[in-house]
Amino acid sequence: MKRVMFVCKHNSGRSQMAEAFAKNLAQGNLEVVSAGLEASRVHPGAVAAMQAVGIDISQQVSKPLSNFKPEDFDVVVSLCGCGVNLPPAWLLREVFEDWQLDDPAERPEIFPQVRDQVRERVEQLLQRIAAA
Repeated sequence: MKRVMFVCKHNSGRSQMAEAFAKNLAQGNLEVVSAGLEASRVHPGAVAAMQAVGIDISQQVSKPLSNFKPEDFDVVVSLCGCGVNLPPAWLLREVFEDWQLDDPAERPEIFPQVRDQVRERVEQLLQRIAAA
């Protein structure tokens, strides 16, 4: 089973939404986690944006990337352009992508837009993983 890591700066919004979409859409066919370069909290705007599409992330927690080992993952996706800040071992996984999505924590009104972008990208990623 493929293991997927979604990572961003604080693991508060984009990576949390990506984790939830991937878990929901993969239906148990992937192991999925998210983490941040630094842990913080799950942003209430992310919780509300996901609730609006029927996915509850209110029990998810922010986790630091340092809690994980790169060799435990096949796919690593940066959602914030933070790939340049990741230790090299994270960049050398079977698949590494850097999506560079806007940070809704700085502009909460864009949470729904970013959520939809995350869902679209996660759907495309899952299709590529399934085809590999």
